[in-house]
Amino acid sequence: MTMPLQPWSHGTYSNAFSGKRALITGGAGFIGSHLSHALTSLGCKVVVLDALKGGSVDNLPAAVEFHKGSILDDALLTRVVTGADFVFHQAALVSVPESVEKPDECLAVNIEGTQRVLIAAQRAGVKRVNFAASAAAYGNSPSLPSKETDAPDAWSPYAASKVAGELLLQTWSRCFNVSTVSLRYFNVFGPRQDPKSPYAAVISAFVNALSEGRQPRIMGDGLQTRDFVYIDNIVHANLLAASSPRDLHGEVINIGCGGRVTLLDVLASMGRTLRVDATPTHTDPRAGDVRHSSADISKAASLLGYSPVVGFDEGIRRTLAWACPGRIAA
Repeated sequence: MTMPLQPWSHGTYSNAFSGKRALITGGAGFIGSHLSHALTSLGCKVVVLDALKGGSVDNLPAAVEFHKGSILDDALLTRVVTGADFVFHQAALVSVPESVEKPDECLAVNIEGTQRVLIAAQRAGVKRVNFAASAAAYGNSPSLPSKETDAPDAWSPYAASKVAGELLLQTWSRCFNVSTVSLRYFNVFGPRQDPKSPYAAVISAFVNALSEGRQPRIMGDGLQTRDFVYIDNIVHANLLAASSPRDLHGEVINIGCGGRVTLLDVLASMGRTLRVDATPTHTDPRAGDVRHSSADISKAASLLGYSPVVGFDEGIRRTLAWACPGRIAA
């Protein structure tokens, strides 16, 4: 399958990564592996640290230097961050329901782990640390689209841990002169997102069910809305943030597409594309889930020059083309 050219194929970042070194924590996972492919294509030496609890080395390009281990291992962190110009901190316990089931593990990995990454980056003289923050920080926001100035409203240990991570990045920037930025990802989807996990993101779970001829399941009535953002937009934003000439001191920046789509509409679109019946079954809503979500991305535009490079419909088509080869044109 011939994939469309990515935005980083056109010199967008002015050779900011050529000959440089980057550490990606959680780099064998969904988002981290896409980052690793983009960075290596830009001539960057990529080092990946991943515990492989959700990722796979099969996701990585051959040129990557891979280390299996935890961000809670200080000695290992020190080794892998040595010489790095950039750190893309993607490692986390990422599931809202799992964080409700295992709050101690969530807080240890997502808060203590982030602190350890920052300490290691500070000691290594890293130029910039990008943090994978989350739109879960907004909770059930009374007004949409959500703005970075809105007060946090954490409805799960996961959400609370991500807000704490943002504060840690601000603190390290203010106290230790480490350049940091927190990118609040909205609902990311795309190829290589694990549909087999019991905590699979909703689009990957839908894709998996439909590709196997099963009836998809919606937790709740399906009228909840999300700002779904295709993976290429997340990679694009990370590269813009890492290469930005601006002084960044822990700024929190929304990364989404600025729209809202119901889960029922997502399934209807998939059904039309695949020419299958996508009628779902319904179960009770999940603890910790929010009802509606959408991003104000004006700050990303003004600070980073960000705008989405792949829209929702095209992202769905690309994801289905990857998951169902031969059934959809590339």
